[in-house]
Amino acid sequence: MNISVVIPLLNEQESLTELYDWIAKIMQSNHFSYEIIFIDDGSTDSSWKVIKQLSEKDTNVKGIRFMRNFGKSQALHAGFEKAQGDVVITMDADLQDSPEEIPELYNMIVKEQYDMVSGWKKKRYDSVVSKNLPSKLFNWAARRTSGVKLNDFNCGLKAYNQNVIKNIDVHGEMHRYIPVLAKNAGFSNIGEKVVLHQARKYGTTKFGMNRFIHGFLDLLTIWFISRFARRPMHLFGALGAIMLIIGLGFTLYLGIDKLFLNPTGRLITDRPQFYIALSTMIIGTQFFIAGFLGEIILRNKDDRKRYLVDSELNF
Repeated sequence: MNISVVIPLLNEQESLTELYDWIAKIMQSNHFSYEIIFIDDGSTDSSWKVIKQLSEKDTNVKGIRFMRNFGKSQALHAGFEKAQGDVVITMDADLQDSPEEIPELYNMIVKEQYDMVSGWKKKRYDSVVSKNLPSKLFNWAARRTSGVKLNDFNCGLKAYNQNVIKNIDVHGEMHRYIPVLAKNAGFSNIGEKVVLHQARKYGTTKFGMNRFIHGFLDLLTIWFISRFARRPMHLFGALGAIMLIIGLGFTLYLGIDKLFLNPTGRLITDRPQFYIALSTMIIGTQFFIAGFLGEIILRNKDDRKRYLVDSELNF
């Protein structure tokens, strides 16, 4: 199979039929073998009903329905597990991503041998204050932190070699950082393509300003995971050692001063250096414990499903 199109969605009943018709037209005109995988992330409207109708009409349409809303990352993970295409395309269901980009994205993976290609919405039809400016700041921070030189990390329109999506673990809200996850997994040939962005035609956006707060917190998480996920003791042990050295230094100073230099001076417990020494030694011990616990958890972790599937169609 040439292409799998993976589409996570939440309450997008108005756009699904139009999106399907558009994708099918592009696939058929380019003679691609394909599948379209809709992942209903707990919609409360008639989205699943529309997906069922489309799957009955066309066996290329497949559906996964979550029992409740688990988030976009979990929806993508479920779609990636089922995808069979040599190239996997992800896009949003709100018609802001254009299926017209699919043939060129496919060629960049197949002919130009990219591991993945990320879309860049260079001209956006979103609010400048609530989306465009925060997005620019977010992308700048992601570039500086991750070392991946992309202009738009959060564009939903992306293309992947199948090896990429089968070897990365998208969880939490890490869908924003799939290029970073791919790089950390060893897929370094990551490209970018300017893509057409369209104004939302139906409904309203499902993401608020809090997504940028979550995005920056996730950025810190992925920075830590990319460097210390396999060796947490390297970070916590180093911090613990620094704290303990500071504490022991103050303790040695206080001991020498009290025993040899100024035996009749004020009590050690009346001196601020005592509390600095006590605090740093306690903090250092806690860092060491955190490192040990991280190592134990790493060695005994049990991978569990992060979402529950209610129904599947055509798999």
